[in-house]
Amino acid sequence: MTLIKKSILLFRSSKLAPARGIFTRLYSSNVEVPKFETLAVSVPIKNVFHVELNRPKQLNTFNKAMWKEIGMCFTSLSDNPECRVIVLSGQGKHFTAGIDFNSLLEETSKAEDFDDIARKARILNTLISYCQDGITALEECVKPVLAVVHNACIGAGVDLITAADMRYCTEEAWFQVKEVDLGLAADVGTLQRLPKVVGNTSTVREWCFTARKVPSKEASDLGLVSKVFPDKDSAIQQVLEVARGIALKSPVAVQMTKKSLVYSQSRPNKDGLEHIKLINQAMLQSDDLKKAAMATATKTETEFDNL
Repeated sequence: MTLIKKSILLFRSSKLAPARGIFTRLYSSNVEVPKFETLAVSVPIKNVFHVELNRPKQLNTFNKAMWKEIGMCFTSLSDNPECRVIVLSGQGKHFTAGIDFNSLLEETSKAEDFDDIARKARILNTLISYCQDGITALEECVKPVLAVVHNACIGAGVDLITAADMRYCTEEAWFQVKEVDLGLAADVGTLQRLPKVVGNTSTVREWCFTARKVPSKEASDLGLVSKVFPDKDSAIQQVLEVARGIALKSPVAVQMTKKSLVYSQSRPNKDGLEHIKLINQAMLQSDDLKKAAMATATKTETEFDNL
């Protein structure tokens, strides 16, 4: 029995063992990780990076620094060959309570320095783009992003998770497109991505127009999340296992799969087929194809080089 299997069995036999602790013991990483003020980044499993929203005293609300650092973090991990999968979660009581309203007012007040409406609009345009770019970095990151939500996921949190590839939550989790209650339309990705994620425009519009809280069961029934777990520890532990399984696969295959899925989600099938054809005319020449074929034929495991 491998060390990993023994450790997982030990974890399952003890209800007191925290998820982060078990995986820290499983894998001691010498890999350099980026350091941020509002995010905590670790490597609990080989090739799996764990990014945590790290403003627990502020309920992980989004201030200007967090918008910037999310973009920087996922852009850097996209380029990091040691990273193959990313798990995203939040420290503290909630996943996130959404935007830091004081920070928002501080940033929007800068437009008041101008009398001319065009100049006011230019300031706000730059601010909105700044926030959009931070969220879009998850979608543009070529590594799969697996989001784990516990308790509240409000406003900007919905923007964030809809830009992820896979979403999971705990039983007590709830979701809220809060922006209309703040006197604005969501402008950082929810209105564009949530209808595609859920596939039910009537329900999505109800969520967005009413700003009502959506419980975990409803989120699961409608496909916003893939699975609901009893608590945060079990959610993190099991999602890390999913991430580990993905990290063992060919990074060429996984990353090109994500590129094709993201490219094709807003385009006609013909364009998506042309896109993957151009990608695979090069990628089919990779040694990963031969390694995977041999492993499948011999029913053995193989290791793939970083990409």
